[in-house]
Amino acid sequence: MSSIAASVMDAVSVYAQVSDPTPEAPPLADKIMKFVGYATWLAILSGIVSIVYAGGRFAWEKWSGSGLQSPKMVAGAMIGGVVATSAGTIMNAVLAV
Repeated sequence: MSSIAASVMDAVSVYAQVSDPTPEAPPLADKIMKFVGYATWLAILSGIVSIVYAGGRFAWEKWSGSGLQSPKMVAGAMIGGVVATSAGTIMNAVLAV
């Protein structure tokens, strides 16, 4: 009977240690954060370039009198920028259920 009680006490002590772990950074966390920073920089840069390109194309289409395709490009770049800059908030909302 005492061996069962000792086994239960051992299981409870193991559970108590596991239920409150101390948080620590995963391996290579600094390199992953550096990569995320570069990816963010690249997303912002590509958004700026696409809006500038679409603005130039809009001016060219307006000047030449051809059909306007560039307003869709500007809207797409703006929507893409909003999604890219709010990606962290979106992931927190999805994963923190």
